[in-house]
Amino acid sequence: MTYYYTTIVTGDFEDVEAKIVELLKKEGFGVLTQIDIQQTLKKKLNVDFKKYKILGACNPSFAYKALQTENKIGTMLPCNIIIQELSPNNIEVSAINPLISMQAVSNEALSTLAGEVSSKLENVINNL
Repeated sequence: MTYYYTTIVTGDFEDVEAKIVELLKKEGFGVLTQIDIQQTLKKKLNVDFKKYKILGACNPSFAYKALQTENKIGTMLPCNIIIQELSPNNIEVSAINPLISMQAVSNEALSTLAGEVSSKLENVINNL
């Protein structure tokens, strides 16, 4: 089992991003952060990089339960999803697999929550 779920889709980068946000909403997630790596690297290092964004997704209900279960779990939140343009109209989308990342924390209750979140993120990837 890998630490991420991934798929490659055909389409416009911005359209794929919009669809991801819509699918996340259907699974109870909101996007808290957006990091445009292409823009950031251009601004900070003056280098050209492919279209690449990191979306920080959060399901408030699961985040609340996780924080009640393990007070340091905020170091691993939110759930990141990356969108990268491999070539024009060839977009790879990957999401963290919380079940794997949470294995670093020895907390059975947290593992149960991570399994539920993992299933929701896998649904997002599979439905693209």
